[in-house]
Amino acid sequence: MSIKESKVAVVTGSSSGIGFQTALLLARNGFITFATMRSIEKSKNITEIAKKERLPLQVIQLDVNDDSIVKNAVDKIVEEGKRIDVLVNNAGFGVFGALEDLSIEEIKAQFETNFFGAIRVTQAVLPTMRNQNGGGTIVNISSVGGQVGVPILSAYNSTKFALEGLCESMSYELESFGIRVILIEPGFIKTNIMNSSVLAKKAVDQNSPYYSLTQRIKSYFESMVNNPESSPPEAVAKIILEAINSEDPRLRFTVGNDASAIIQAKRKMSDSDFTNLIKQQLTSNS
Repeated sequence: MSIKESKVAVVTGSSSGIGFQTALLLARNGFITFATMRSIEKSKNITEIAKKERLPLQVIQLDVNDDSIVKNAVDKIVEEGKRIDVLVNNAGFGVFGALEDLSIEEIKAQFETNFFGAIRVTQAVLPTMRNQNGGGTIVNISSVGGQVGVPILSAYNSTKFALEGLCESMSYELESFGIRVILIEPGFIKTNIMNSSVLAKKAVDQNSPYYSLTQRIKSYFESMVNNPESSPPEAVAKIILEAINSEDPRLRFTVGNDASAIIQAKRKMSDSDFTNLIKQQLTSNS
């Protein structure tokens, strides 16, 4: 397909996991795909696959935390692709630690990537989407943690709750320009997210009053991510593609049986009953 015939997609955080699989799936479905990542040295796997399959995929270095790098990357993409039809804001990481154990700097770093990073790239892309025929689609990778708060993830949950509110507001602002906003809310996905997650400095101190709780929650998350029943990142990519191709997509898409179950439970149960459910699952000394 020529650039004129194809749609152009940009995916952040494409070096592994959800971003990696999404970039490949979009390219396999005819999107001219710009797979962006902060560390270009991590591009070997996706580049080799794209070359082997002759996919319309190009790797671009993009650090969502850097204004100038974001601007330069988007300018280059627009110069080469002529338009941007899809933006998938996927770059992000998690910080484990109780609020009291988190420094302001650690919380700010969490927001800088997960929340302000998505804003930074979206703001850079919007002028192109607004001024082109056909508008565009902005997909933000949230989480079940954008609707359900759990202990020891106060910083991470805060960024995802903020992203959900941002997307609700944006969806009204951008509708008249033909730009659609979509939230993807995965549950436990088999990725290397635990390897990229960070423990707050005070959280590793055994003298922390939250030390045992932090270790228990971290172990629980590791077991769930590695659970054979957890969804693979390909499942998230598939939902993203379906949402993009939908003529009238809804705002939110959950991915994984665990995600659907917990969100439905929160909607149906009283606050006290739901709180007890979370305590039973996460904070019991089982």
